[in-house]
Formats: sequence, C-alpha cells, structure tokens
Amino acid sequence: MKIGGVDPTTLCNEVILVLPRGKTEIVFRAKGLPNMDAFDALCPAPKPPGKFTKDGWIPNFTDPTYQQIMTEWAKKRLGYTVIKSLAPSEIEWDTTDENNPTTWTNWEGDLKNGGLTQVECNRVLGLVLEANSLDEAKVQKAREVFLLGQEPMPAEFFSLPSEPSSTPSGEPANG
Repeated sequence: MKIGGVDPTTLCNEVILVLPRGKTEIVFRAKGLPNMDAFDALCPAPKPPGKFTKDGWIPNFTDPTYQQIMTEWAKKRLGYTVIKSLAPSEIEWDTTDENNPTTWTNWEGDLKNGGLTQVECNRVLGLVLEANSLDEAKVQKAREVFLLGQEPMPAEFFSLPSEPSSTPSGEPANG
C-alpha cells in the first residue's frame, strides 16, 4: 500500500528518551505497536457476567468481580504495550518476561529496582504512550513539513538575476 506515493511502513515511528546518569546517560527507545492482535490472542478481554431475561442476555458491567478482573486485564495490557514498545531499548528485565503474561505488570517494579525514580518511570511510560499515539502536535508538525515542501521555489533559484556580460567563450551576450 502507498499513500501519496509513500509506503507508510517506511516511516520512522521511534521516539527517544535520554535520562542523565552522571557522565553517561540511559537511552530509552520506543516504537509504536502496529496492533494488539498478539495480546488479544494471549489475553482475550474478560466477558461480563449477566443473566438471561425475556429480552435475551443482559450483561452486568457493574459487577464488582468483573470490574476487578477488567482492572487487572487493563494493567496487563499496559504492561504488554510497555514491554513490546521498549523492545528497541534492549532492556534486560529482572522479573518481567515478554513471553509470560503473568509478569507483564512487573515492568515498573523492574525499572525502579534498576535505579529509576518514580518520575523517571513516569517519563518512560510517557515515552511509550507517545510512541503509540497520534496527538495534535505530531499532526501539526507533519502538516507544516508537508506544506513547506508544497511551496513553489522563488524565481531566484531557477534563473540568474541578470544577463551575463559574457558567455563562456568570451563573446558578448546578444539580447
């Protein structure tokens, strides 16, 4: 697929966060996930309880147990997003295993145990969310770059400002 002659898969979708550490720095790289299909296959969304009535099945979305299960599922989904988005950073997790859904919520604890502060963990999460979102600032920047490329070049870039007094052979130019 191409859009306006551009293959969308060739565009960079990586964002970077650099945290200072004395004379060195820690670099986090995050890439947006193309979809959540792998997560959905491993962890399908919980179904609410409910009851059959004369009108059919009525789900109970306010059931406290269901809400607790949904909260845990959402945390697991966020953990998956963080771990997979940060894959370019080549993090060696302590207790988080990208192949084990029960460990995905450990990402923040691993970062804290590795010496990051809560504020830094929040910045890492912000980086992941930035990589996986399209906000107005990104759209505006892309629009400005696009419009700059659409502006016609001034005439001064296409022709000489005046007639040369001589040609390369040394003869006067005829008008």
